[in-house]
Amino acid sequence: MTPDELAKRFAQVFHVCEPGVHTSIARLGLLSSEALLDRFGIGGTRRRTLLSSRRERGVPISHPAHGSAVLNDNSPLSDRALTRCLDDGLTPAEWLEMLNARVFFWPTERRLASLLAARLNRCREREVLVFDTRRLLAPCWEAVSLSPINSGSTIRRPARRGLATFTPASGITYRDWQRLRGGRDSVAEITVDEAVPHAADALVDVRRVPAGYRSMA
Repeated sequence: MTPDELAKRFAQVFHVCEPGVHTSIARLGLLSSEALLDRFGIGGTRRRTLLSSRRERGVPISHPAHGSAVLNDNSPLSDRALTRCLDDGLTPAEWLEMLNARVFFWPTERRLASLLAARLNRCREREVLVFDTRRLLAPCWEAVSLSPINSGSTIRRPARRGLATFTPASGITYRDWQRLRGGRDSVAEITVDEAVPHAADALVDVRRVPAGYRSMA
């Protein structure tokens, strides 16, 4: 698969974050939670807790030079549910660490709308960053992976997940990816390892989503 092939299927991708994030990506890029902690110099016990434990709410962090940022919550995950659905001997803490090392994008408006209308998101304002897929992913293509599930949720019959959930896009065709997934799956998430430093160059729109959102209609 190439960036052009993926962009033909998904011309734009979407990143959901706290309001105001778009003002900082020109300086910092779009960073995973792990990369944010690296940039902000947060280590020790606090770092280990933030990367390997469930965050009920967004966690604000600050730095004298870089300003402030918020680590997104991962409240749709449950340690108990993860214990039942994880493969390859992974623990819930290890799965959370895997997620925190990635930047996540939704590939369709339908999946984006489903996330924004979820009960856990209705009470808060959100920001959606809309990116041109090719311009965003081509420069970091070797770090791009595809997932057939919402890897950050265990609500309602959670899908099994493990080391094979994230498939590098550069080493497989789209049809082979579908065959590998049993021929039924579509892309639920597109991820980039660690960071997308050039994200501002591919940003085409910023949408403010008010609290109480229920539908794109």
